[in-house]
Amino acid sequence: VQLQASGGGRVQAGGSLRLSCRPSRRTFANYAVGWFRQPPGKEREFVAAISSSSDTTYYADPVKGRFTISRDNSRSTLYIQMSSLNSEDTAVYYCAARRYATASSSADDYDFWGQGTQVTVSS
Repeated sequence: VQLQASGGGRVQAGGSLRLSCRPSRRTFANYAVGWFRQPPGKEREFVAAISSSSDTTYYADPVKGRFTISRDNSRSTLYIQMSSLNSEDTAVYYCAARRYATASSSADDYDFWGQGTQVTVSS
C-alpha cells in the first residue's frame, strides 16, 4: 500500500490547514492510520492516530484541542484538520497505516508510509 499525502503549504500563525492522505491502490478501511511529523532538525514525532472504525483517536499533547483527525472509509481518505497553527507546527507531515484496526502512537507499529507534505507556519 502506498500512501499519498497532500494539502501542505505555507500558512500564517493562527491559521488553519487540512491535510489529506489516500492510498495509491488498495483501500485502507481495515487499517488504523495516523499522522506523524518531522520538524526541521528534529526527530519524527507522533501527531495523531485513528482506529479503522474511527471509534478511537489519539493525539500528541502539543496538538490536543487544535488538531482533529478523521477518516472517510467510503472515500479511502484520511484527514487531519489543523487549527491555531504556530511556528512549532512547521514540519514535514507523514501519513501512515498499519495492518491492524487499533490505533497506535508508535511509529514502529506502522507498516506503510506516505511521502510527506511540507507545512510551514510563518509568524
